[in-house]
Amino acid sequence: MEFFYDGQIRRYTTQLMRLMSNFPVKDGNGNIKPVPVMYGDLTRQVASIIRENSENKLPSAPRMSVYITGLEQDRSRTSDSTFVSKLNIRERKYNEETGEYDNIQGKNYTVERLMPTPYTLKANVDIWASNTDQKLQIAEQILVWFNPSLEIQTTDNFVDWTSLTVVNLEGITWSNRSVPVGVDSEIDVATLSFSMPIYINAPAKVKRLGVITDIITSIFNEQTGDLEQGIINNINNEAVVAPIGNGTKAQSTVPGEDAGTLINNDNGTRIQPTVPGEAVINIAIQSLAVNYDEYALFIEGEKAIIIDNRGNIGITDWFAVLDALPGTYIPGASRIYISNRDDGNFSSGTFTVNLDDRRELAIDWDADSFPDDTVISGPAGDRTTIDYIINPINFNPTSIKTPGLRILLLHDIGAEINTDGADAWKSNSGEDFVASENDIVEWDGAKWNIVFDASSAEETIYVTNLRTGVQYKFDNGEWINSIDGEYPVGTWGMILDA
Repeated sequence: MEFFYDGQIRRYTTQLMRLMSNFPVKDGNGNIKPVPVMYGDLTRQVASIIRENSENKLPSAPRMSVYITGLEQDRSRTSDSTFVSKLNIRERKYNEETGEYDNIQGKNYTVERLMPTPYTLKANVDIWASNTDQKLQIAEQILVWFNPSLEIQTTDNFVDWTSLTVVNLEGITWSNRSVPVGVDSEIDVATLSFSMPIYINAPAKVKRLGVITDIITSIFNEQTGDLEQGIINNINNEAVVAPIGNGTKAQSTVPGEDAGTLINNDNGTRIQPTVPGEAVINIAIQSLAVNYDEYALFIEGEKAIIIDNRGNIGITDWFAVLDALPGTYIPGASRIYISNRDDGNFSSGTFTVNLDDRRELAIDWDADSFPDDTVISGPAGDRTTIDYIINPINFNPTSIKTPGLRILLLHDIGAEINTDGADAWKSNSGEDFVASENDIVEWDGAKWNIVFDASSAEETIYVTNLRTGVQYKFDNGEWINSIDGEYPVGTWGMILDA
């Protein structure tokens, strides 16, 4: 590698500038204007302005400037520098004629990622203001977001395991200097100091995913009591050839034949290894251990377990994953991110490994990160929540009926062919009520109304149960916990350092 530059530090700085962009101020005439943001420390900006063929031109305000003040290696987050993460990527074949992806496999790649180096990036944001009111307006809009930090994402490449980081507000200097000095119209400058725990990545090695043609294995010879090396060829359900101790070349069991049948490779004659001490071939191919980022995830409520590449659920120790991640695991502070939404956003929460069963992860979800509940209109108005989830077969709603009450049904109510339905679900005038399983119904004070018809739903619906605080979604004809389910590779990730 002769030269490498990926602009990683530049992207972190750019993201910080984007955070500071589009904050407006209101002037004395009531006009609202955005505050411009530029890169560079205050001294450089003033010098650039002064060079415009005039010594009398004053810098304009309000404005903000962003600049780096320091970059330090963070040894508390260093990990095994020799660790290499291997990620197998398979693409669908792209049809250039139609401009769409076909439902067949296309190019395959193997990505080898080296362990990144942790650093702490420090930067300042200078707020220029011509008066105190301007400074108060800008500062109030910015400071409310840092409680205590904000998350940023430098890239949307799912292969980049360091794309997520946080911006921490470290300090505030309310007034550090005025520019220019010695004039009546001073520009007051406030400085906000930020720090970001970042990683700098070495280039990844990307190569075409190859096909296994030969497997080297060891075969124990019972006659001689030693191991002999052989090469197993043509592993796609074909006969396997390997030398045995007496020099005879024999093939492994042919599919469909008796388990003890061997084939003499010289003449094709089938032989039975019935002679005591004769070599018996017992070939077992053991899969190599997979990388942590090849695991899928299964979530049920506040519990998460790992699905390995063989489809085994809940047999993998979580520390096998955490030890391979950059950073330091902090119980109750390390974060997990999942994506099961059409809008591309993430749901997240902090996690702790269950030390009584290290295969389980206990997650404290951030309810604010869940998808927005769906607004459902009804006689009492628009709502995004329900009050109860009940089985109408064995529950009488008479005691809880109040105008606006909403219930999610676990069973059908009545039928069109009934001549006299259940009295508990009739209207005040005695009319029968018919509804289906998974419907949401509302009492308007006189009768029940279906506000969500599950049989006609075409989109994913989200509602929250007020009694439990649990969010549910209706998808593929059933209600489930909004975060429950399986998350394949590339739809979940972790940040260990809080």
